[in-house]
Amino acid sequence: MASPLRQEQNNDIHPTDLHVGNRLRMRRLSLNLTQEKLAGLVGLTFQQVQKYEHGANRISASRLHEIAQALKVPVNYFFEQLGIEQPSVPGMAESGQDAIEGLDDAAKIDMASRETADLVRAYYRIEDPRKRKKILDLIRAMTDEGIRGVVLFFSCAFSWVF
Repeated sequence: MASPLRQEQNNDIHPTDLHVGNRLRMRRLSLNLTQEKLAGLVGLTFQQVQKYEHGANRISASRLHEIAQALKVPVNYFFEQLGIEQPSVPGMAESGQDAIEGLDDAAKIDMASRETADLVRAYYRIEDPRKRKKILDLIRAMTDEGIRGVVLFFSCAFSWVF
């Protein structure tokens, strides 16, 4: 297994760069910003933002600070949960891990997708807790997995939307 320093020499994406990029994408989507809009806020091209999000390019400390200010989060936001073993959640396999057995492709959750961010934002815009519960009950009723996937989805999603 290559050391982190060797990974860079072998053109492999370092897990930390990938994690920071994923957190950048999740926050950008939660604010409903395009790559172009974020790029304009920090003086980059959208291609550079795209490379940061995919972990293809490393983000310097000063650039990360600028991005954090533009996204209205502290710099440490990008490192939260780094290296922490997360409990198994349906559809939440880390890169390189196998998905949980028994879930088909439709049941896998992409926490960094625009659709997921839109869904979570819309859900939490519903001010009445009774209405939110009814929506959750409806989703549960419409899924084969029931409470297992939906509750875990919203509990995980809540942590990065706000």
